[in-house]
Amino acid sequence: MPEKISPTAVTLSSDRPSTVFLVVTWLFLVTLAVVGRAWQPGWNITPMTAVALAAGAMFPSTLVAASVPVVSLAFGNLFLQPYDHPLFAVIMFAGFTWPILLGRFGLLGDIRHGTRWLNVAICGAVPSLIVYPLADAAHWLLTDMYPKTAEGLAACLTAGLPFYRWAPAGDVAWSLGLFGLLAGMASVANALAVRRLAPASVACETSRLTDGRQG
Repeated sequence: MPEKISPTAVTLSSDRPSTVFLVVTWLFLVTLAVVGRAWQPGWNITPMTAVALAAGAMFPSTLVAASVPVVSLAFGNLFLQPYDHPLFAVIMFAGFTWPILLGRFGLLGDIRHGTRWLNVAICGAVPSLIVYPLADAAHWLLTDMYPKTAEGLAACLTAGLPFYRWAPAGDVAWSLGLFGLLAGMASVANALAVRRLAPASVACETSRLTDGRQG
């Protein structure tokens, strides 16, 4: 009587995402960041923070993950008003790039196998609360719009509040939505890989069992 093949004997997928999936994800994240930033609604809600978090959680290389927000900002800046000062550009690039570290530390879980949704929401809200005072402080320091006093700094921060009041909520919504979308993309990619690899894996296992019986 032929021996039954155990389903667990067939390896259908890898613990690491495929190169094709990572390339598609990189292009998708950069495109989303550029388009979302160019959209620039009045409430200042963009996907930049969500994209940085997702890049940190998705890519095995920190350099590749950091390239997503950096390339997105560099390309997007070609179509937007230039920064008033090089130091302001450094602050903005750093402010939108450092969130990848939250994904690199494993705080957000594995997008493909188990996302930590509460952490995604919390980490989505934090970056804009840091970028806001840094960006406004740089504007106060590098321009002549406000006096270089404590009162001038307070006035600058206060004037910037309308531009950032909805940013944390927007970042949380973008982060949860993007992580959900990427989880769905990963599930589809894994299902396609299973469908492609299963016949070959079953054939190899059948051959192994046949050879064993003949031996």
